[in-house]
Amino acid sequence: MSDRGFFISLEGIDGSGKSTLKEGLMKEMGQTHPVVGIREPGGTIVSEKIRDMLLDARNSGIMGRTEALLYAAARSQVVEEVVRPALGRGKIVIADRFMDSTVAYQGYGRGLDLQLLIDLNRICTGGLYPDLTLYLDIDPLKAYRRRLHEQPDRLEQEGLEFQVRVRAGYLKLAATEPRIHQLDASQNQQQLLDEALRLIYAGLEIGE
Repeated sequence: MSDRGFFISLEGIDGSGKSTLKEGLMKEMGQTHPVVGIREPGGTIVSEKIRDMLLDARNSGIMGRTEALLYAAARSQVVEEVVRPALGRGKIVIADRFMDSTVAYQGYGRGLDLQLLIDLNRICTGGLYPDLTLYLDIDPLKAYRRRLHEQPDRLEQEGLEFQVRVRAGYLKLAATEPRIHQLDASQNQQQLLDEALRLIYAGLEIGE
């Protein structure tokens, strides 16, 4: 691993198991490496306030472009306040969602212009991209069933067809971006954690 640190993002549709995997990675890797975890949107006081606005099911009138800009604002804040400083101190940063969520959800899910979103990501991150992205792929119906007993947020209320479009976007990204590695999120948690750790440690060796 370089002195800059190492930046990992976890991506996938709702119910794919990103948050559980992040917890497992932080517990395992935290024994030997300095690790910082964030979630998107969120991770700072400002970003968490934006998160509350974005995910509140009562805010159903938020337009697609407004949604993309709010996510970008939250991302910009957490990058400058948390991610860059942590990487500068040589830490590993694990993000539950990052820039690829914007392309998958607002681009393929909402139908916004993909190039506009790519440019927006570049602007709000200042050109900072993950060193490694783990995409947790799962059938949207199976993911939906995982969350049946949870109170859905605004995006989770969009329904199965929306998640199908988002998944299609993620699959296209995974097929074209070398930093994105696709994992089978239907396997058990330990298998998923073991596979993720193998990919991460391989990436850390390359970065040395």
